[in-house]
Amino acid sequence: MNFKILGTGCAKCKTLEKLTHEVVRENSYDAEINKVEDIVQIMNYGILATPGLVLDEKVLISGRVPSKEEIKKLIEKHLNSQ
Repeated sequence: MNFKILGTGCAKCKTLEKLTHEVVRENSYDAEINKVEDIVQIMNYGILATPGLVLDEKVLISGRVPSKEEIKKLIEKHLNSQ
């Protein structure tokens, strides 16, 4: 799995990055997490507000910080759809 945290470095973006790392670690997911801070790259995902959470090039969340439980459910849904 390849996660991208979209955001320019605001507090919400940092929180989303932290929560994503925690969920990946706590559930032993084999995943890579990258931070995307370049505004042009962020705009290419079509989101109107940051932070954004992208999993395998699919935008899962934008404009808010989800709970750890919501992140886990989104990952599980993604894994089950493959």
